[in-house]
Amino acid sequence: MEIDVPEGKDPIEYVWGDMVPGIGPAAADFSLAVYAHTTLGLREFEAARLRIAQLNGCLFCLDWRTDRDGEKVEEGFAGAVEAWRTADSLDGRTRLAAEYAERYALDHHGLDEEFWERMTGSYSQGEIVELTMCLGSWLAFGRLNRVLGLDARCVLPGH
Repeated sequence: MEIDVPEGKDPIEYVWGDMVPGIGPAAADFSLAVYAHTTLGLREFEAARLRIAQLNGCLFCLDWRTDRDGEKVEEGFAGAVEAWRTADSLDGRTRLAAEYAERYALDHHGLDEEFWERMTGSYSQGEIVELTMCLGSWLAFGRLNRVLGLDARCVLPGH
């Protein structure tokens, strides 16, 4: 489906704000909060975010790279995230973040004790909660943008 956006309106601002003013701004605040207030390292944050983007197929999300004080993940990082099982360039926490994102999106009922032992061996409970909230935001809002046809009509800042 593609939402009708009036000429001259930004698709995201229109859909997330004008169409649903009681929900959209709160959703946008949550979406922005995961970037503004995360305590996770850039690589594990981006590994989880990119894996969700790959699974959602959100074009905007796939093209986006989180910037922290001028630092972004290296070229080719997205390919490593897609191949998280075998990519040599991912450390243990980054690989786990990509795995958690994939399992969260595709098989959340299959998160077993063995997986949680590995997660709690690398992440604190607070970090797991934070990562889980980030995953929820990216899964929900990336899919919203993709399903409603917004992802192909959004432009990255500076493009």
